[in-house]
Amino acid sequence: MSVEFILPVSLTLGLVAWALVLRWYVHPVLRGLTFREAMRPLLLLHAFRYIGLMFLIPGVTAEALDLRFASPAAYGDLIAAVLALGALAALHLDDKLGIAAVWIFNVWGFGDLLNAVVRGLLFTPDGALGATFWIPALIVPLLLVTHVYIFMELFAATAGRRQTAAVSTA
Repeated sequence: MSVEFILPVSLTLGLVAWALVLRWYVHPVLRGLTFREAMRPLLLLHAFRYIGLMFLIPGVTAEALDLRFASPAAYGDLIAAVLALGALAALHLDDKLGIAAVWIFNVWGFGDLLNAVVRGLLFTPDGALGATFWIPALIVPLLLVTHVYIFMELFAATAGRRQTAAVSTA
């Protein structure tokens, strides 16, 4: 297989595999939870997006990456991680504030990933990612799938079709 096809094939297969994991294993568990409870593990997953800072470390990548890709990808991920943690805190405090914070996180995070994929394809030569290859091949598909799932849950919660917090019986 030609080297320039390995990353697109990896991304595509990763999207399919993670979508199946979410559909068959994660969704059946999360659908029984309130919005607040269901968002916790998804937001915690995104709190690890600081790992994108690896794109800025010489020696981790095969060669220094073009800063037109590396800087926006690294700092965009860092902002997404902070927004995910902020959304977790907001959900703990208040449902309406929490839903708003999850919207902000999800719009930013999804847009950041799309931006990074496009910039990576434009400005990063095949093989330059070195040890960071696993980020777009394994982690980015997982994050994209969870962003889509979070959007679906946000639309349901905003429309009132999703219970946001546990109802007190007292």
